[in-house]
Amino acid sequence: MSLFPRAFLHQDQSSSPTIFRLIDEIDQYSRGVDRNTHQITKSFTPKFDVKELGDSFELHGELPGIDQKDVDIEFTDASTLTVKGRIERSYAKGNPPAGEDNNVSVKKSEDSKTSREKFWVMERSIGEFSRSFTFPVPVNQESVKASMKDGILSVMIPKSKKQENRKISIQ
Repeated sequence: MSLFPRAFLHQDQSSSPTIFRLIDEIDQYSRGVDRNTHQITKSFTPKFDVKELGDSFELHGELPGIDQKDVDIEFTDASTLTVKGRIERSYAKGNPPAGEDNNVSVKKSEDSKTSREKFWVMERSIGEFSRSFTFPVPVNQESVKASMKDGILSVMIPKSKKQENRKISIQ
């Protein structure tokens, strides 16, 4: 019997040896596979660390390049927390560094040529994701706190206080 489910042991393509990725890319290129449509259909699964403390649980997940407005955190039942969101590919075009020639006519012709871009390699993760975490003990949903800094989502989930016995008088 395994301690971890197979899903946790699955390695994504980015961790496979470089020579095998190269062979796959050459194969796809020789077949004429459109990498743009092929890559978009892949799902993105962020990696999380889950830590149990004496009075709470902590989740720390890698969400590189995702704005906090694109992440939703909700309880789907009394002890299951779901983190879901979407990451899209975006590129920021900035101004050239000071001292470089800024030729507007050249830039316009380049923009018209690159309106239909062709990617040679697309390794960044994109798409929608959803991760659910079920806690073994009751948690205090009202006191959950979440923050995001430098692409790391941190969620603090306090455990519920043990319910004390309460005697009820008969009237």
